Amino acid sequence: MLILLVIFIIRKKLRFIYSALIILLVFSNGVFSECLWRLLEYPWKRLEFSSINSADGIVVLSGGRHLPLGNTKIIEWHDPDRFLAGIELYKANKSNKLIFTGGVSLLTSNLPPEGTIYIKEAISMGIPKKDVLTTYPVYNTLEEAEAVKALLYREKPLSKKKIILVTSAFHMKRAKKVFEREGMNVLPYPVDFKSSRNFISSLTNIFKWIPSSSNLYKSSMAVREIIGRMIYNSWR
Repeated sequence: MLILLVIFIIRKKLRFIYSALIILLVFSNGVFSECLWRLLEYPWKRLEFSSINSADGIVVLSGGRHLPLGNTKIIEWHDPDRFLAGIELYKANKSNKLIFTGGVSLLTSNLPPEGTIYIKEAISMGIPKKDVLTTYPVYNTLEEAEAVKALLYREKPLSKKKIILVTSAFHMKRAKKVFEREGMNVLPYPVDFKSSRNFISSLTNIFKWIPSSSNLYKSSMAVREIIGRMIYNSWR
């Protein structure tokens, strides 16, 4: 939209304004953003813990914490689903090794690696210290896969490891592909679903058809993941 507006300023052609307006209306539409999210989350569904086989490790990808305003050292959640699913899978005896990736962001350099935070919280919830691991600091999905591989393959480097991979449903297809390329057998356990359970109800909800900034944000996040899949070549 901004590019089109800049072109309009330079070339003074109204069609660029109309094009920007169409993009705004489409991507801020709730039904359109819902379709994008359903596309990204297909074919995943939330699973019962009992439906997953045991594995060599439960791997929980980073992406759930942030620093709030204030002078406290409290670190708040964006969404705890990944962390809680990892805890529950461990308690369901799906593996005796719970691995958190040490996700860091260049934009929040004062936030410690997420894996360090998760380990403390997992121990406080009754998980034995010896069974909880974290990777070295990582900045993206590929680095997460490489770091997890380094942890798992210290003991038996020639064996193919089976992992239960826990991440958001929209991120699962890309993450699964990346971890498989690193030689791991992946059992996907998607969480943190964004699309609604009943698509028909979205179509009949009049408020979904009204453009809004929240829908524009959701569409923007979906497009970001689409770009990520293109970069990682992970559509299938």
